[in-house]
Amino acid sequence: MKTIEEINEKIKNGTAVVVTAEEMIGIVEEMGTKKAAQKVDVVTTGTFSPMCSSGAFINFGHSSPPIRMTRVWLNDVMAYAGIAAVDAYIGATELSESQGMAYGGAHVMEDFISGKDIRLYAESYGTDCYPRKSITTTINRDNVNQAFMFNPRNCYQNYYAGTNSTNKTIYTYMGTLLPNFGNVTYCTSGQLSPLLNDPEYRTIGIGTRVFLGGAQGYVAYQGTQHDPGQERMPNGTPVGGAGTLALIGDMKKMSARFVRAAIYEKYGVTLFVGVGIPIPVLDEDMAAKTSVSDKDIFTYIVDKSGATSFSQLVSYHELRSGNVVINGKKVPTAPLSSMKVAREIADILKQQILKGEFLISEPAELLPKTGERLNKLDVRGD
Repeated sequence: MKTIEEINEKIKNGTAVVVTAEEMIGIVEEMGTKKAAQKVDVVTTGTFSPMCSSGAFINFGHSSPPIRMTRVWLNDVMAYAGIAAVDAYIGATELSESQGMAYGGAHVMEDFISGKDIRLYAESYGTDCYPRKSITTTINRDNVNQAFMFNPRNCYQNYYAGTNSTNKTIYTYMGTLLPNFGNVTYCTSGQLSPLLNDPEYRTIGIGTRVFLGGAQGYVAYQGTQHDPGQERMPNGTPVGGAGTLALIGDMKKMSARFVRAAIYEKYGVTLFVGVGIPIPVLDEDMAAKTSVSDKDIFTYIVDKSGATSFSQLVSYHELRSGNVVINGKKVPTAPLSSMKVAREIADILKQQILKGEFLISEPAELLPKTGERLNKLDVRGD
């Protein structure tokens, strides 16, 4: 048994043993879980995937005369201003009013992080203390007061793969799906994915320090649609979405290498976010959990057209092979997340911990481990 405090002391004095989740697989295969738990102190994870439920709070600072902003646009993308005089929240999937799907909130966030100027236009009804009724100006990462990313739902623990049973191409948040089971797309870094390496949330919770978009951030709360009570394999990993995280971090310190806007054809805008979470190896059980491989992680392929109830259980090893067999037919598979960048994140996090630049934080409260299935919206009034 080790404690997070003991592991942090080893990080501070430079004696901690830190490996990536992929490296941990080989270590456990070679020496077993007991010796691996004694040897390894921290396992680093990483993912770089589309995370639509992302956005940022920005405080612009006051003008002279001042304005209470009631409607705000950043590069012609509307931001929510019903907060305070000069605060707004820009959502990743909000579309430009002039460019439509060609530009959106995700692009504003990437441009901001890249250091580009952003056109701010705001309107107001005017008050005695805030008499100005409109303002047009330029903001950037150097002249706003605060800009912090706050993402209500990131890092799905797992996610169903998508296919299409109909005779026409469909355009979805899982990408373009070809007719008649023509392809399969999937979206997780599998054996590198943060919550799949701590499937029972033993070390991850409110206050956990994470790598977020190139900066140090934190788990703020359980993410929206956090649904841990899903079907799980004997090793504890779920086959559905299960856990999610709400994340927060300083956008001024982030890198556009790990925060990238993307456009899904005929669907809309999304934001690729890089996240890495260090998992402290507290005992033999955590050594086993952090050595999970793609062969041991499963998900269902489902029909995203909604035309059928088709589902087929597959491992990520099968998905990453490039093909799966559906109804006796070989079907090509493609990832929506980047394993290359996920590996880069896990390695950067490893190096930061080895240098003593990144400590493990004790969660103030762990994530819920049980719960009822998510509610469905009542549409009987339609």
